[in-house]
Amino acid sequence: MRGRDLLSIADLTPEELRLVLDTAHALKGLRPTPSRPLSPEQGSVEAFNAGEGGSRRLLAGKVLALVFEKPSLRTRVSFDVGMRQLGGECLYLSPPEVGLGSREPVEDVARVLSRYVDGIAARTFEHRTVEELARWAGVPVINALSEGEHPCQALADLLTVEEKKGRLAGVSLAFVGDGNNVARSLCLAAAMSGMDFRFASPAGHEMPPETVARAEELARACGGSLACLHDPEEAVRGADVVYTDVWASMGQEAEASARREAFQGYQVDAKMMALAAADAVFMHDLPAHRGEEVAAEVIEGPQSVVFDQAENRMHAQKAALALIMGEESG
Repeated sequence: MRGRDLLSIADLTPEELRLVLDTAHALKGLRPTPSRPLSPEQGSVEAFNAGEGGSRRLLAGKVLALVFEKPSLRTRVSFDVGMRQLGGECLYLSPPEVGLGSREPVEDVARVLSRYVDGIAARTFEHRTVEELARWAGVPVINALSEGEHPCQALADLLTVEEKKGRLAGVSLAFVGDGNNVARSLCLAAAMSGMDFRFASPAGHEMPPETVARAEELARACGGSLACLHDPEEAVRGADVVYTDVWASMGQEAEASARREAFQGYQVDAKMMALAAADAVFMHDLPAHRGEEVAAEVIEGPQSVVFDQAENRMHAQKAALALIMGEESG
């Protein structure tokens, strides 16, 4: 994985996805070592087993640039703190400072930053912007959220499910809501992990056909399954994990009223959670709108793991950073 871009969760093979999760568990301290040894071409994470403070040397001297077009809490802080914990540094570049595609062409930003930093994490409105950065950059580019996908969130989500359920294969996850970037990445990641992914949305808010087709292909190869539904109760019934997200994402504020109307009946409330497995957990990538996509009693209830999930953004991203920006072993 060293030197690779991560624009879509499907840029990873199932084996590489497993490697990132194993590395995240190890860096978090839940496992003493990754479950599989690493080959030289995969990169090295042995340093975090080399005594106290070993992980702080993994990215020593490395700098990650955060190029953001959108505001952020979890993404900015988790990347910044994660890089520091790995021994590196983070440089945040706000929208007015860069002006991607307006003040300066994307290709120029990519080529200039490549002369200064060792990696770029970009949070953009259009997915093609992060693709253009990757095309022109001479350093790895990580998609820290675009309209197309949110691969870093999917990594954190799988890390959380595995912590709570002890496995991924065979776990049923019901996503209730919009077929947005979070749903797309999670769908692909779940398919690669052998999970039973059920997606429920109102008509007109489904996931793109190309995402569904790719997820079905991955599910067949990896022992998972995918069901795209319109009935949220059907999706949730018996599920091990119930997941939702905002109905109107950033950039869709003008559609908020129409979307609230379209998503009536899709709120995850206590009645809907009661349809899931007795030990089901509730997940949300945050920020959440209590009283819209989720009832306060659910997100604040005993089944909610949303803040563990938020913490895992940092651990999952640390693993990806270590594998992509770290030095080769051997």
